[in-house]
Amino acid sequence: MDTTTRATTLLDLHHTGSTLVLPTVWDAWSARTVVDAGFPALSIGSHPLADSRGQADNEGMTLDDALDGIRRICAAVPDTPVTADVESGYATPAAELVERVLEAGAVGVNIEDTVHSEGGRMREVAEHADYIGAVRQAADAAGVDLVINARTDAFIHADRFADPLAEAIARLTACEQAGSRSSYPVRVPDAAALQALLDALDGPVNVTANPRSGSPAGSLEDLQVMGVHRVTFGPLLMKELAPDLAALVAPWR
Repeated sequence: MDTTTRATTLLDLHHTGSTLVLPTVWDAWSARTVVDAGFPALSIGSHPLADSRGQADNEGMTLDDALDGIRRICAAVPDTPVTADVESGYATPAAELVERVLEAGAVGVNIEDTVHSEGGRMREVAEHADYIGAVRQAADAAGVDLVINARTDAFIHADRFADPLAEAIARLTACEQAGSRSSYPVRVPDAAALQALLDALDGPVNVTANPRSGSPAGSLEDLQVMGVHRVTFGPLLMKELAPDLAALVAPWR
């Protein structure tokens, strides 16, 4: 399956009328395991990828580091659409970022509004939307339906805003207008806030869930009833596996 086909397939999977679960992987082994379990697409998280490399999240990796991991994962599952977290873009011009991400094999990107390489500042609403728009333009010029999952950390930095929910809606609305194909409000606190986001936004909304305990807004079934379009696990799948791994090897020490 070529890049253009994988990208269009990933985009179409967001609009089937059912919730798309994209398990979040970090290496070739976890990617193959997820695909063998029957999932049609997957996501790469910067946090678990960095952990797997012995590096730090929050731009402890360079773009070269991240793309090395992305390339290895995509090569392991060549017929599976993969979306990858590229943090805030690693201070890379949009056209270059798109070219390099597509070359590595990913057909979707998470792009967040916290710039950790600049002291953890948050981009202004228009600044982030402009970067998302430039990524959209570069992908369109390449003829690829790159699925841009625009992320906001308005809830993580709730203390910076009088109304974090309104801030998240404003930021994600601007990103939709600029060309994002999915919205990622990280750490939505509860079902009421999630419903407000679903009501306010036109396109798919991504919710982070724990594969065992669900999300603050409810279980997978709850999210399906609400009409959530997309679920990823962030670093939580890897974290949930750690106690199982320890329990498995402990009797052998």
